Amino acid sequence: MRIGELARRAGVSERMLRYYEQEGLLQPLRAVSGYRDYGEMEIQAAQRIRMLSAAGLKIETIRILLPCILDNQPRFVPCNEVRAALRREVEKMDERLRDLGESRLIVAGFLDGVEAAVNGDRPSRPA
Repeated sequence: MRIGELARRAGVSERMLRYYEQEGLLQPLRAVSGYRDYGEMEIQAAQRIRMLSAAGLKIETIRILLPCILDNQPRFVPCNEVRAALRREVEKMDERLRDLGESRLIVAGFLDGVEAAVNGDRPSRPA
C-alpha cells in the first residue's frame, strides 16, 4: 500500500510516517518506481509508534523498544536495554508529575487569592 493509505489506516499523517522512516522506525520496501510500499505490519508499527510517542517517549527510546515488542499486547522479547530505558522514562515521568503537582499548588493558591478578591474578601493593606 502507498503512504496515503497507510496514513489513513494507521491514523498517522504522511509527514509523520516519513519522519518515522527517516528515524529508522519504519523500513518500507521500495517499488521499482521508487514509491514506498507498506504492508500490514507497518500499520501496527505506525500505530505503536504513535501510541508510544503520545505516552511521552522520545524517538530514541521508541527505537530501542520496538524490536522487543511481540504484538499489540504488552508482550515482549527479553531485552535488558529496554528495561533500563523504560525505568529511566518512568523516573522522568515521576519527576515531571512531582513538578506538576507543585506547580498546581502554586497556581491554585493564586486562584484562591483572586477568587477571594473578586468575592470582596480583600486582604487588609499595611498602614
